[in-house]
Amino acid sequence: QVQLVESGGGLVQSGGSLRLSCAYSRRPFIGYAMGWFRQVPGKEREFVAAISWSGITTNYADSVKGRFTISRDYAKNTVYLQMNSLKPEDTAVYYCAADSGASYSSVTNNPQEYDYWGQGTQVTVSS
Repeated sequence: QVQLVESGGGLVQSGGSLRLSCAYSRRPFIGYAMGWFRQVPGKEREFVAAISWSGITTNYADSVKGRFTISRDYAKNTVYLQMNSLKPEDTAVYYCAADSGASYSSVTNNPQEYDYWGQGTQVTVSS
């Protein structure tokens, strides 16, 4: 079983920055591709960014390219989402997710491929 715990959400002004963290437990000898998704009430969960098990491959939604950066620290079993130049439309609950079926350097933006999810952290960007 994998447990994911997000932190780092909060209220920030437009143009500001936040860094989300996702600490995950890891079964021995099994790596995970990791992703960040977000959701606002009444809308489907939206892909934000993903990073492969190897850390070599990353993928971003067009809406966040150039502003958000996903990274991972293997020693700390933590994935980060650095969010810069935040906009009011980035306001959402952000979820961390783990994909246990991904190959070493692959990522997916399909939420159905992710097996484990965190509880979410609220990000609010004021105008």
